[in-house]
Amino acid sequence: MSDRKLISSGSTFEKEIGYSRAVVQDNWVFVSGITGYDYKSMTISDSIVEQTEQCFKNLVETLAKAEASLEGVVRVHYIVPIASDFEKC
Repeated sequence: MSDRKLISSGSTFEKEIGYSRAVVQDNWVFVSGITGYDYKSMTISDSIVEQTEQCFKNLVETLAKAEASLEGVVRVHYIVPIASDFEKC
């Protein structure tokens, strides 16, 4: 069995709840809990478009720590509370 690499974003939720933003195992990278939260300003926008843009910035940063990129993504699960916002997302 190869080593497992855990990747954290530094979010307090990861420590409190006990999960990692990403787990690297063999040639797989499993990512969870990516949101539109801006960790630099410690804020989240009310705009679904800005949240989506920030979410992808967070995802790209996380994947880079795993030595991966968006080109290798095979599945995405969106949670959009207001269904009519999905197209903007």
